[in-house]
Amino acid sequence: MVEKSRPVEYSVYIVCDSGAKGMFSGTYYNTLDPKGRIIIPVKFREELGESFMVTRGLDGCLFVFTMTAWKAFVDKIDDIPMSEDAGRAFTRYFFAGAEECKLDRQGRLNIPQKLIDFAHIGRDVVTIGVNKRVELWSREVWEDYTSAPEFDEANIAENMKKLGI
Repeated sequence: MVEKSRPVEYSVYIVCDSGAKGMFSGTYYNTLDPKGRIIIPVKFREELGESFMVTRGLDGCLFVFTMTAWKAFVDKIDDIPMSEDAGRAFTRYFFAGAEECKLDRQGRLNIPQKLIDFAHIGRDVVTIGVNKRVELWSREVWEDYTSAPEFDEANIAENMKKLGI
């Protein structure tokens, strides 16, 4: 839940960014204001477009899709037979949490409260670029995730080898 009694300082720290057109990359640290808004990194704004979709993600984050990427995602979901339990659950999971959003004039995203609650986002937010999508994380959840054994460099290298990367 967002605390409303203390003043909020805005800060964005760029950790890394490749700036490649057509994809999102980089890690940014910023803060959620009392109205549930975060500043989206400048390098992401143009690529996101006028409106975009925010929905529940995996691993405790939120997914942010451009409308083009969302349409491609929807097209894949449309191929899932409605007769399959897993397909229905998958569809409900992503669509029930999805909201079309726009940035305000200051480049801020007003995150819907149901999504703030889902991702346990407090004051500190991590925004990461992940190729065709952006992910929004609670800083605490992000730090827990990146300190897990699955995120270990040797484990990632082994999995890359298994995937033929």
